[in-house]
Amino acid sequence: MKTSWRSASLVASAAAVLALTTACGQDGGAAGSQNVGATAAPGDVGDLGAGAGDGVGTGAEAGQASASAPEPAGKLSVSANADFGELVTDGAGRTLYRFDADTAEPPKTTCENDCASTWPPVAADDAIAGEGIDKDLLGEVTRPDGTKQLTIGGWPAYRYAKDTSPGDVKGQGVGKKWYALAADGKKAKAEPAAGLSTRNDPKLGEIVVDKNGMTVYRFMKDEAWPKPVSACTGACLEKWPVVAPVEANDTKGVEKKGLMSFTRPDGAAQQTIDCWPIYTFAGDKKAGDTNGQGVGGAWYAVKPDGKPVGAPKK
Repeated sequence: MKTSWRSASLVASAAAVLALTTACGQDGGAAGSQNVGATAAPGDVGDLGAGAGDGVGTGAEAGQASASAPEPAGKLSVSANADFGELVTDGAGRTLYRFDADTAEPPKTTCENDCASTWPPVAADDAIAGEGIDKDLLGEVTRPDGTKQLTIGGWPAYRYAKDTSPGDVKGQGVGKKWYALAADGKKAKAEPAAGLSTRNDPKLGEIVVDKNGMTVYRFMKDEAWPKPVSACTGACLEKWPVVAPVEANDTKGVEKKGLMSFTRPDGAAQQTIDCWPIYTFAGDKKAGDTNGQGVGGAWYAVKPDGKPVGAPKK
C-alpha cells in the first residue's frame, strides 16, 4: 500500500493610551440559538473544489478507505495565543479547528476521506469542559461513517495533522476556510490582541495581560497618588520591564478609571492602571506564566481595576 504524506502526518498528529487627561483617582473618559446537541444525517457533500494538499476539500477519491475513527478529546481548555487570542485546546494541548464548509445549525460535517486525514475529527464521547469552556456549548454530530464528532457551539471540531506539538496553530487560515475554535464556537481572532486585556487564570482569577498574553504586575513599594511614582529603578528594571503606554481604545476588560501613562525619571513612559505603575516579569517565559506572583512579598498580578491579586492587607 502506497504511503502518502497525509497518512504520515496523521500518524504524527496522533502521537503527538493615549494617556487620559483626568487626574489619578478621578473617573476617566469614554470608554439565532444553536442546536449543539443535535445530530445531522450524513449528506452528499460533493466536491468543494479545493486542493486536498491544503485539506480544504473532501479530497474523496474512488475506492479510498475512510479515515480512522475520531481521536478522543479529553479535558478541553482555553489557551492564550499571542497572535490569535484565546482558542480551544484538547487534553493534550493541541489546537482545535472549525471548517467553513461545515454548518452549525444544524451541525454537519463535510470533511471526509483525504480531508479527514489532514484534519482528523475530534471524538465526542470523552470530551470534558475544562476551565473557560461552557459545557452547554458542547455537543456531537454523527459523521457519515457513523462515528460521533465533537461540536463546540454547533461547529464540528478537528485537529490539524501538521500541528505536531502542543500549542501549534499551523492550521489557522489554511485555504481561508480553516480557523482555530474560540470557546463560543466562533473563529479565534486573527487580529492582534489588545494592548491590555484580561484572562481567567485558574489560580489567580481574572488578571491583566499585555498584548503578548504576558501577566502584568504591580510593585507594592510604588505610589499612585497624588501622582504615579515607580520605586523600581536600575537593576530592578531588568527583572521587571515597564509596560509601555497603551491607548485607551486598545484595551479590553480593563477599567478606564486611572488608566493613564506617566514619564519616569529616566525619561521613559510607563502605563498605569488605576494610576498604579505596571510591569511584566522577565521570569515569565510564555503567555500564561505567573512566576512573578508574590515575589519578595512585593510583586503581585493585577486585577482589571488595578488592585493587586493576593497582596496582604495593610
